[in-house]
Amino acid sequence: MALHSRFILRFRENKIANLYRSIYSLTSTDSQSHKLQARNSPAYNLLRTHDPHFVSSAKFFLSTKAEAETVDNDERSVNRDTEKPKGEGEKLEFQAETRMLLDIVAKSLYSEKEVFIRELISNASDALEKLRYLSLSEGAGIDSLGNTEIRIFTDKQNRTFIIQDTGVGMTKEELISNLGTIARSGSKAFLEQLKSKGGAEQAGTVIGQFGVGFYSAFMVADKVEVYTQSHVPGSPGYCWTSDGSGTYEIKEADGVSRGTKIILHLKTESREFSDEQTVKDVIQKYSNFVGSPIYVNGTQINTIQPLWVMDPKQVTPEMYTEFYRFVGNTYDSPRFVLHYKTDVPLSVQALLFFPEGKPGLFEMSREMDVGVALYTRRVLIKSRADNILPKWLRFVKGVVDSEDIPLNLSRELLQNSPLIRKLRTVITNRILRFLQDKANKNKEEFDKFYKDYGIFFKEGIATSSEQLEKEEIAKLLRFESSTHPAGTTVSLPEYCSRLQTSQRDIYYLCAPSRSLAESSPYLEGLRRKDVEVLFCYEGHDELVLMQLRSFDKFQLTSVEKEMRQDKEAEDLADLGSDSLSKTEVDNLVRWISTALKPKVHGVKVNKRLESHPCVVTVEEMAAARHFLKTQAHQMDDDMRYSLLQPRLEINPRHPIIKKLNSLSNTNPELAELVTQQLFSNAMVAAGLVLDPRTVLSSMNQLLTLALQKH
Repeated sequence: MALHSRFILRFRENKIANLYRSIYSLTSTDSQSHKLQARNSPAYNLLRTHDPHFVSSAKFFLSTKAEAETVDNDERSVNRDTEKPKGEGEKLEFQAETRMLLDIVAKSLYSEKEVFIRELISNASDALEKLRYLSLSEGAGIDSLGNTEIRIFTDKQNRTFIIQDTGVGMTKEELISNLGTIARSGSKAFLEQLKSKGGAEQAGTVIGQFGVGFYSAFMVADKVEVYTQSHVPGSPGYCWTSDGSGTYEIKEADGVSRGTKIILHLKTESREFSDEQTVKDVIQKYSNFVGSPIYVNGTQINTIQPLWVMDPKQVTPEMYTEFYRFVGNTYDSPRFVLHYKTDVPLSVQALLFFPEGKPGLFEMSREMDVGVALYTRRVLIKSRADNILPKWLRFVKGVVDSEDIPLNLSRELLQNSPLIRKLRTVITNRILRFLQDKANKNKEEFDKFYKDYGIFFKEGIATSSEQLEKEEIAKLLRFESSTHPAGTTVSLPEYCSRLQTSQRDIYYLCAPSRSLAESSPYLEGLRRKDVEVLFCYEGHDELVLMQLRSFDKFQLTSVEKEMRQDKEAEDLADLGSDSLSKTEVDNLVRWISTALKPKVHGVKVNKRLESHPCVVTVEEMAAARHFLKTQAHQMDDDMRYSLLQPRLEINPRHPIIKKLNSLSNTNPELAELVTQQLFSNAMVAAGLVLDPRTVLSSMNQLLTLALQKH
C-alpha cells in the first residue's frame, strides 16, 4: 500500500482521530514553535500514552523528514522489553502427531539452520499482509495500521534473537490452533476463507503454506517465547512459551502491542544467530525482497526494491543495472533486460538479464549452475534453480517469482511435477520469443550478442529432446551464405524465405574458413544451379545441424550428401567432347577400384565436378567426421575404411584423370601412386583424415618416381 494511502487510513479510521486533528491544527505551518507547542499539548501526551503507534503516526504531523527518521530509528534500534506475563498460566500439550513430528521438523526437515530466519520473517510478513487486507475490508475494527514493518533485535550477551511484527496478532484460541498443531497453517486457512468470499487476489502476497515454519525456531533455540495481541479491539495480550519438548504454556501478559513478538533463547551451538552481521547476511540471502521493511537493530536491511513486481514503465535503466549487479553478483551491465508478467498458463513474474560481457571459461562449462533465482511471493526458495531453465540458458541471470510452484514441506526443494515442467517451458519460450524479437528489430545489436553467446544456442539444439524447441532455438542461429558477402550472416527463416520453388532442402557446407568453403569441390554443382548454401565454420556446427534434422518442414542436408544422392550425375550418356570416352571411363573405373582396394567401396563418374579431379563421398558425412574425432583413434586403417565405406567420384574431363588413364596402361607403378595420392587428397578435402601428415610419405614416393627421368 502506498504511503499516502496508509496515512489516509490511519487518519480517517482512528477512533482517536480528534486528538490527531488537534495536534495537526497546531502544525498548519512548518513553524518550529508551533511544533514545540504541539509536543507540549495534552493531546500529544494522551496519544503517547494510549496509542502504541503514535510515534510512527506523529511524523506526519510534528516532524520534518529528518526528525521523523530519528524518532523511528530510536524506536527500531531498542528492544523495549515491556511485555510481562501475569497470573497463572495454562499448560497444554502439543497434539500427539505434533509431538512425534516436532523433533523431525526441528532437526531433520531443513538442510540449513539459517532458514529459520526466513521462515519467521515469512510468518511476520504474512501477519502484516493480513492486516493490510483486513484494514481495507471496511476497516475491520482496526484502530490504526501504524508502521507495518518487521523489527529484529540481536543480543550476543544474552544469546537471544527477537523478531517482532505489527500485524494481525493472535487470540488465545489462535495461539492454541496455530502453534499447538503442526502443519496447520493460519495463512492457508486465511486464504481459504478469502477464496470463499472471492477476495484471494487482495491477499496474494501471503507466504505461508504448510504451517511448519514456526517450529524451525527449535532448531536453534532451547526456549521460545511468543508475545502476541490480536488486532481485534479489546483483545488481551498473551505469552506462549515452550522448550519444544512436547508441552507449552499460555499466560495473559501486560505491555503487549498489537502483533507478534518472538524471543528465541539460542542454544550454545547456535549462538552465531545472535550476531547482527550474520542475521543481516541471512536476510539479504533469503528475504531481501519481502514486501514490508525489515530492520535489524534499527537498520533497514531490505533496501533494494523487488523490481520484478513493479510496472516496467516505472523502472529506470539505472535501477535495472543496480538490481542486475545485486542478483548476478557481478560488476558489468545487462545487455538485454526481459521484464514480464503473465497469469496464463501459470502465474509468473520474471526479471531476466542477458550479460554484456563475454562468457568466461567457467561459464562455458555445463557444470555451472543456472543463474536464475526462484522466489515465491518475494521469498527466496532457491538461489540457483536448475529446474526452471535448461542448462543451455545458464548465462541468463535474474529472478523468477511464481505462486503456482509446488514446494516440498520445508519450502526448499521443488517437487518433480508437470507444473515444474510447464513453468520451465513457459519461461524458456518467453526468452526465445524475446531474443527473436531482438534479432528482428535490432540486427546489429543481436549479431554482437550472438557472436558471444551463439554457442549456447547450439548446445540447446544438441541437447534438447523436443523438435519444436529445437526449431525455436534454431531461429536464432546465424550463418554466412554463398549468396551474401563475407561477414554478412543470415538466419534459417531468411534462407527459407528465398528457397527455389522445387527446393525441399536447406543446404549447408562445413569448412574451416570461407575461402576453403568457396573452393570446395562439393559446392560446384549447387553454385552452377544458383542454389544458396549456408557456410558452417565451427567444428560443432554440423553436429548441431545433424541433431536439428529439419526446420520448418525442410530437411537440413549437407552438400556432400546432396552430391552422393544426385541421380542426374549418374547418367553417362553425354560426357562431353572434352571427356574420356565411355569405354575409357569404364576401364579406368575398374582399374582404380582394383588399385584402391580395400580402401574404397566404389568408384563412379561425377559429371558435376569442374575444377577438381575427384571427390570422396560417404553416406553421412557429418556423422562420419564426428565418429573420426571421437572413436577412430581406437581402430586401425582397415577397420576405419570398412566403417566409413568411402566412394571415390572422378571427373572424366579433368587433365589429371585423363593423364591417369594413359599412365594406367604405360606406367602402372606411377599411375598407382597418383591414384593413391588423389584418394588421399580427396579424403583430406572431405575432412576424413585425422592427421594430414600421414599423406606425406605417399606424396614423397610419388615425387621421387615422377622425377626419376629428370
